[in-house]
Amino acid sequence: MPASHREPVDMREVIARLVDDSDLLEFKPLYGSATVCVQARVEGHPVGFITNNGPIDVPGANKATHFIQWMCQLGHSIIYLQNTTGYMVGKDSEQGGMIKHGSKMIQAVTNATVPQITIQCGASFGAGNYGMCGRGYAPRFLFSWPGARTAVMGGEQAARTMQIVTDAAMARKGIAQDRAAAQAQFDKIVSLFDAQSDAFYTSGLLLDDGVIDPRDTRAVLAQCLDMCADAHARELRPMQFGVARM
Repeated sequence: MPASHREPVDMREVIARLVDDSDLLEFKPLYGSATVCVQARVEGHPVGFITNNGPIDVPGANKATHFIQWMCQLGHSIIYLQNTTGYMVGKDSEQGGMIKHGSKMIQAVTNATVPQITIQCGASFGAGNYGMCGRGYAPRFLFSWPGARTAVMGGEQAARTMQIVTDAAMARKGIAQDRAAAQAQFDKIVSLFDAQSDAFYTSGLLLDDGVIDPRDTRAVLAQCLDMCADAHARELRPMQFGVARM
């Protein structure tokens, strides 16, 4: 994984190193290509992977929604490999129904009937954390890689937004901007966001079940899937009558 989240990475390469025999079947590869949905097996367990090669756009959200529903029909566990800066923003995206289609994906995650496991591999920003089954959506297990970042947005993006707002406010008041002070404030915001989005910081807040070595991911997934399968085989039998206590 690249050190910078601005550098693209093909998450298919990650999946190929996690699944049995690197054998995978991609779902609708030409539609919403930034969202990758794959069928495969991990130590014999049939699973569906959902991951990101960029922001989640309208086609990607629809594809993920369809894939989640399909995995629930098949009874296959879903593994989310988070690597997204969030849902696509902008006029064209919003006019295309990003909020509507993004909410369908989140609704599918919320109502999924199969075990869901999340690995935070890279960026996990904004509502993308929700759509990719973040902590608030109660996956069975959630682990982070050491280089993962979890935040509302990236540090530079947050600092740039604050800078634009401050510049506009000072311009309205006719006040000259102190560039040195503005740059110092920019650097401070970036540093603060980077520190608080660090995997070890968020793990200390119990926002995951631990930070794992990426090289152990396949073994960790196999153990989690074994536990999910065992839990399914040990379903409790509901009592159909009252129990009198002596």
